[in-house]
Amino acid sequence: MDMFNKVTTFLQQALETSEPSINLLDSFVDHWKAITSYYIETTDESRPVKQTDIPWRLRQMLDILVYEETQQGDETGPCMEYLLQHKILETLCTLGKAQYPPGMSQQVMLFFSKVLSQIQKPVLHLINVYRPVQKLIHLSGLPDSKTETEESQFLFAVCTRVKKDPYVLNYILEIIKDSQKRCSSTSDEAVEQGCSGASSPERAPSSSAASSCSAQSGAHSSSSPQTATGIIPVLMHLGKSEKSRVVLRSMESLLLLVSLPQEDTGHLLAEGTPLCHLLAQRLTELYCLIPSSVDPADIHSYSGAQWRDQFTQDSTEESQSFPGSENVHRFFCFLDYCNELTKEAPTVLGVKMARAIHLQWLKGVIQPHLLQMSEVGILVHTALLSCSVRHIRSTALLEELVQFLLGSDTHCEQRQDTHTHILRYRLIEHCNHISDEISITTLRLFEELLQKPSKSILTNLVLRNLEKRSYRLPGSGVTDERHGVESDVLEESEELEEDPFFTDMYEDSGFGGQEPLLSLPSVRERRNPSAHSQVADIVNSFLCLVPQEAKTSHLVQGAGYDTYVHDAHKLLKECVALSRDWNWPDSAKTVETNPATEFYEGYFLQILFDRIARILEQPYELNLQVTSVLSKLAVFPHPHLHEYLLDPYISLSPGARSLFSTLVRVIGDLMQRIQHIHNVTDKLMMIRRQLMGLEEETMVDHVTLLKGVIVLEEFCKELAAIAFVKLPIEEQ
Repeated sequence: MDMFNKVTTFLQQALETSEPSINLLDSFVDHWKAITSYYIETTDESRPVKQTDIPWRLRQMLDILVYEETQQGDETGPCMEYLLQHKILETLCTLGKAQYPPGMSQQVMLFFSKVLSQIQKPVLHLINVYRPVQKLIHLSGLPDSKTETEESQFLFAVCTRVKKDPYVLNYILEIIKDSQKRCSSTSDEAVEQGCSGASSPERAPSSSAASSCSAQSGAHSSSSPQTATGIIPVLMHLGKSEKSRVVLRSMESLLLLVSLPQEDTGHLLAEGTPLCHLLAQRLTELYCLIPSSVDPADIHSYSGAQWRDQFTQDSTEESQSFPGSENVHRFFCFLDYCNELTKEAPTVLGVKMARAIHLQWLKGVIQPHLLQMSEVGILVHTALLSCSVRHIRSTALLEELVQFLLGSDTHCEQRQDTHTHILRYRLIEHCNHISDEISITTLRLFEELLQKPSKSILTNLVLRNLEKRSYRLPGSGVTDERHGVESDVLEESEELEEDPFFTDMYEDSGFGGQEPLLSLPSVRERRNPSAHSQVADIVNSFLCLVPQEAKTSHLVQGAGYDTYVHDAHKLLKECVALSRDWNWPDSAKTVETNPATEFYEGYFLQILFDRIARILEQPYELNLQVTSVLSKLAVFPHPHLHEYLLDPYISLSPGARSLFSTLVRVIGDLMQRIQHIHNVTDKLMMIRRQLMGLEEETMVDHVTLLKGVIVLEEFCKELAAIAFVKLPIEEQ
């Protein structure tokens, strides 16, 4: 700025004594002639450009152009006219390409950068500007370049100018219109073919992640347009630089281009450049650099980062440092960058980028690993996928992710439908895997999915099977006009207090004299329920489900039912916000009198209910994850989902089961088992204190069973709290 101020002062003084246009132009021409004279007169070809007066003269020429523009207003000044007519930028580009004198290319890059950034009038549409700019772009991003810093600055100036004047994008991309569509479609077809071979489990690799990813990456590289030129490939190349500032500038430049709001520019970038392919390829490369030996626990604990964080010092917290953390961090930073690109891009471009990522990364690399036989491979890649789901925020990317994982089926599932979408079936199957670690990790994946703003996730996994309410016994309910739901009407001879199942269970257990298993309302109350009494009955049913002898939470301070209410309120608020625009019905549909088929809850709920049925036999961590997923489902405000998971009083159709009926069977099993455990309440209390960290762990008989009882009690309290907070506000 000091040099510019001095030049400005000098020029102002000159203006006071003579004709400004003549003096400015003469000065400009003199500086240019001095530069060209150097090449005629010099004999030392090894002398670096910084030891000549060329850099100084280029700065003087730039200052004159900038000053002239401030004086001329809307008209083009004589110096700019001279620059254009004598093709000075073209000549400079040639000198830079020759690297004569040594270091000349850096000076040319800097001059171009400053002209594009400091000249305010549009210039990129002029042939004597955009042609040398195109040539200079071709000279950028070459292997082993020593001018990456200057190249990234130059390209950033170009993209900034395009952002300001979007219509000049055509002059920069160098798209051959005849081959534009053919090139794009060929790339897509090649990616599809490259992925299809790995999509079947029979051909899924059992080798390490690195070798598989390398093969996939090679296949995609060979299918991409090899002759692709222009600014996009150069920016992607510089994005792999070892210099963080170069990478940052390149990513910022690409974001400037992608965020042009016009749909036609989005179409141009999507169909006429290899942007989508190169972006997906880079994401795949970074994913493949993550070592297969990384600990899944470290992946689950990784909190992620924004893409700009990788350019700050100490960007990864010490708590996130683990073997392979640098590769994990780089991948998730780039995934965040892809989020940003697809969110900022016009719709047509965002969808195209997301589709390329689906084909190359999800289907081409991750799917074969999820379908392989190696448990270690399944575990690591499921953990990475779960973490990826957590960090995907872009609508376009999320839609492709859901399509990849679950497919697009919306009709009711049939028990024999096991191969309509092989990956969906296999992932749900993994929730019931022989390896508890794989089951836990896959359940975490589904829990992450349930927190994403996508209606199709709930529809695909659960709601399509509850649509007809065929889980209810036909004709078992009447409509409660006030609340728009059906409530069961029971004859006096059919009171639930005298249900043979509960009676037999208590008589066999020896607990007949204790507190009733269920505290139910009278038949008269059930015939004329209020909303408040209905919810109170439901809450009480879940709270009283676990027999008194197996309860211990009331013996520990701060472990009561009330502790779950606050969390349930928060969860409900999140779910309501998530589903606000999903157009879910306010009330349940009428039950069909003669359903065509028997009720099937769907594979996802089937596996979850099977897991809950084994809660007394499974590891503590697995039980926590199963109940967490079911709790997430129960909070969603869909009337069918609410009824099926939280209403203990529905009369189920033959062969159907609900969450409550499954829990009742577990309680029956529990009461049989705990008869044979001496001092069961004391042992449960000891285990609870150990889990809370209040006592050191010691060897205890039946520890798996006892921990299962504690999880069961807490789960029932959580369901009770969810049922309570879903009571209409005016009734609370």
